[in-house]
Amino acid sequence: MSATLSRGSLQPGQQKLAEKFTILNDRGIGMLTRIYNIKKACGDPKAKPSYLIDKNLESAVKFIVRKFPAVETRNNNVSLSFDHVCELLNTIDACQVFFDITVNFDLTKNYLDLVVTYTNLMMLLSRIEERKAIIGLYNYAHEMTHGSRYYPRLGQMIVDYENPLKKMMEEFVPHGKSLSDALLSLQMVYPRRNLSADQWRNAQLLSLISAPSTMLNPAQSDTMPCEYLSLDAMEKWIVFGFILCHGVLNSDQAALSLWKLALQSSTCLCLFRDEVFHIHKSAEDLFINIRGYNKRVNDIKECKEQALSQAGLMHRERRKFLRSALKELATVLSDQPGLLGPKALFVFMALSFARDEIIWLLRHADNIQKKSTDDFIDKHIAELIFYMEELRAHVRKYGPVMQRYYVQYLSGFDAVVLNELVQNLSVCPEDESIIMSSFVNTMTSLSVKQDGDVFDFRGMRLDWFRLQAYTSVSKASLGIADHRELGKMMNTIIFHTKMVDSLVEMLVETSDLSIFCFYSRAFEKMFQQCLELPSQSRHSISFPLLCTHFMSCTHELCPEECFQNIICHFIPYWSVGVKGVFLLLLLQLLPKHCAKTISQAVNKKSKKQMGKKGEPEREKPGVESMRKNRLLVTNLDKLHTALSELCFSINYVPNMVIWEHTFTPREYLTSHLEIRFTKSIVGMTMYNQATQEIAKPSELLTSVRAYMTVLQSIENYVQIDITRVFNNVLLQQTQHLDSHGEPTITSLYTNWYLETLLRQVSNGHIAYFPAMKAFVNLPTENELTFNAEEYSDISEMRSLSELLGPYGMKFLSESLMWHISSQVAELKKLVVDNVEILTQMRTSFDKPEHMASLFKKLSSVDSVLKRMTIIGVILSFRSLAQEALRDVLSCHIPFLVTSVSVDHQVAMNVYELSSAAGLPCEIDPALVVALSSQKSENISPEEEYKIACLLMVFVAVSMPTLASNVMSQYSPAIQGHCNNIHCLAKAINQIAAALFTIHKGSIEDRLKEFLALASSSLLKIGQETDKTTTRNRESVYLLLDMIVQESPFLTMDLLESCFPYVLLRNAYHAVYKQSVSSSA
Repeated sequence: MSATLSRGSLQPGQQKLAEKFTILNDRGIGMLTRIYNIKKACGDPKAKPSYLIDKNLESAVKFIVRKFPAVETRNNNVSLSFDHVCELLNTIDACQVFFDITVNFDLTKNYLDLVVTYTNLMMLLSRIEERKAIIGLYNYAHEMTHGSRYYPRLGQMIVDYENPLKKMMEEFVPHGKSLSDALLSLQMVYPRRNLSADQWRNAQLLSLISAPSTMLNPAQSDTMPCEYLSLDAMEKWIVFGFILCHGVLNSDQAALSLWKLALQSSTCLCLFRDEVFHIHKSAEDLFINIRGYNKRVNDIKECKEQALSQAGLMHRERRKFLRSALKELATVLSDQPGLLGPKALFVFMALSFARDEIIWLLRHADNIQKKSTDDFIDKHIAELIFYMEELRAHVRKYGPVMQRYYVQYLSGFDAVVLNELVQNLSVCPEDESIIMSSFVNTMTSLSVKQDGDVFDFRGMRLDWFRLQAYTSVSKASLGIADHRELGKMMNTIIFHTKMVDSLVEMLVETSDLSIFCFYSRAFEKMFQQCLELPSQSRHSISFPLLCTHFMSCTHELCPEECFQNIICHFIPYWSVGVKGVFLLLLLQLLPKHCAKTISQAVNKKSKKQMGKKGEPEREKPGVESMRKNRLLVTNLDKLHTALSELCFSINYVPNMVIWEHTFTPREYLTSHLEIRFTKSIVGMTMYNQATQEIAKPSELLTSVRAYMTVLQSIENYVQIDITRVFNNVLLQQTQHLDSHGEPTITSLYTNWYLETLLRQVSNGHIAYFPAMKAFVNLPTENELTFNAEEYSDISEMRSLSELLGPYGMKFLSESLMWHISSQVAELKKLVVDNVEILTQMRTSFDKPEHMASLFKKLSSVDSVLKRMTIIGVILSFRSLAQEALRDVLSCHIPFLVTSVSVDHQVAMNVYELSSAAGLPCEIDPALVVALSSQKSENISPEEEYKIACLLMVFVAVSMPTLASNVMSQYSPAIQGHCNNIHCLAKAINQIAAALFTIHKGSIEDRLKEFLALASSSLLKIGQETDKTTTRNRESVYLLLDMIVQESPFLTMDLLESCFPYVLLRNAYHAVYKQSVSSSA
């Protein structure tokens, strides 16, 4: 501390106490912000400054710390910010300033704030372990840059304040009188604020309806600004103040009472943000070494026991009272907002009281010092915050109402009363008289008709602050200590001016909860508890609203500080429960669940004896809707209640501004519903890549509809466009990947049908049954893990079409066509290998002996037929998918489908449109596109065309070999062959149509050529005598009929000219007869 100033040399009016207090307090908060960030950065290994962990600087850092603060200095005549504080405190002592919180409120409050800020700054600085290294390194870096060092005194101060409180206790001995006077003025305020909930309740605190006759009377108090003064701030003043001037505790009973009361209320105080000061242990450590303080140490121990045993319960009861009080206040004001004028004081008192209790809980819950934690867990805290936000919203919404009321109050009442007080002053110096007169004139000139004018009373409030400083010094001509009524009246007027131009600042002062930003874990835990408790879920919007407070905790001295919003995920947990119940109910209606009921009915009809115990009675779908009385509440009812409560919360505010962003809860909900719906749809497919299991399309469709039913119900509670959610999500599911690059149900089902179902068809484990229009498992040694019919019948394919839509089915078709094109590419290679032989066979079909000798020279005959069969199987599956798509679209958009199906001029673009609608086409556009991409640059178009022609020749001359296969037997029951060779008909027609469309050849001529070659080859096996070769001759004959029936380009008359119909008739007769005998 600098030397005490001479009192005689001081001129109090020139000391500018008000300005210095304002600047130093603001600068102190800014320095606390920077030091806090330095401490947090040094304590976090990820954020620690690089120079402190750099191995190259390690030896230099150790040297600086070891020598600290012994540094060479060239200039030591530099004043620190701390010197300004010390100088101001000395000036106050020299001027013998009068302090009374109830009279010169601003002066006293700023003085106590300065002392506490100074103390907190020193304590926080001492908690940075690396402070010596940081200051020393900065010192050397500054000298290298600027050529001089300015920080030796700062270094010495760091050493002196190793134990900051002990050092400050010594320094504050000269300031004890001023500080103790300021603290003792709190005895009229602090005990009145620190009452129990029962005392509040008996006094009907904050109630507007307890005395209806006085409801319109303005709320008045002699100590207006003290009524909403922060309890937390007062406790910090008392605890730190009496530690610094501890001598008064032994001499003044009032000081001791205040001290004990503060020590009994809390176990820790806030230094800054989430940095806390443990009161009792620190005070005991300080006092235990002072002679004659045993009694004070015992007082601390007693207060600690009382705080641990009773403080938690006391604050819990306060929060309970405040919940009901704020609810009543918010309800009355929402109905009668005009009461915000006369009862504004009640609103700010309520906000301040609630804010203090929430901050107390937050701080103590994070620093529990007792085993039982029940008093520090409040599952209803969201409700209290919600009512605070409701009051804040009323103030913001009806600010003009309050402004109008207080403008009239200031001009019509306050100006008159103040004028009378000024007139009655016995002594009023000229300077003070000018200021007081300006107050009266300013208020008198006010009018509610000042349209467009912005009210600004900041100058008036600063003048009153200055006047307090002028009139509070010992030698003032007009001493405010002798004119208390003037001080109290001016404090009331200042409150009224704030109601006109500083409502936002008042809300920050009385209800700022930005401290939650530094207790992110507690914030998220409270939010989670709120969502888990049905009665509190409607108040869950409180937590996102708290994020709007975070902007008020920054400071201009630390402009880079910007906090990430801790808006917890608004993912609606309730949707899982409601969706789950709906899904279970809808799944009960699936056809497979009726099997048991039918079985019981059949057994009952046939009078089969049941077991002794019998089967338990199975609940039928719909039982959940039957109620014996209205009191019966089901799980679904509870979930619906939770849904409506949470939706109320989401619908509470249209938007909120957080930093530079505008947050809209409904849009946030919509986006999360889209994300969750997307994940749920993919999850409900239950696709297992390892076991290749997947949900049936019909079951997935049922699940999706159940989910959509739940989401549609949300529209009853929240104003969101759920149709937009459905469109966005379901349209994305028709693509290969969604907007996040994740696989969709389209890709999952496409992969499963291609890689699992159709692969097993190729392996001979599954056959396509045209009669059933489905793929069916064949009896094999290794049973498949799935039943193919349950995934490929008409109902399942229609469900698949519903889920994937035209886009998804188009992707499925394109994937199928890609597989077909790869098979055609392999077939062309086989044709190239046999090109000479096939060329001769193409012109020698009327020479049986020559054809037989040429056929023996062919290679890979079985491979050609197998690949063509695979193509046929794929095309058959696609035909099922297209038919299902056509049925679905005919239900949804019959007019459009009808308009597409009307005969148009044959062109590829018309075919593409028809194919997209699921309509059958003579030439498959998707297949044409797939095969067109195979054109090779090394082969001429004429050569390509020749290969295409020879491919048809190869297939035609290879068909007789099918007769020797045991599995080639035709089954009338399934209208096909068990080895799927009936699919050759579709393959031959579709491949021919596509290839000769690409090469611009005559499809009809090439198919006639194919028919001539095939019939000639098949007629030859009729002359064979080897039974093995002709085992299933009749079944193979039927392929010719199938090819013609399938083809839009061939006719039965053409077949009759090549192959006698009598042979076909006899073949049908033979296979049907064989089928009857085998079944018998």
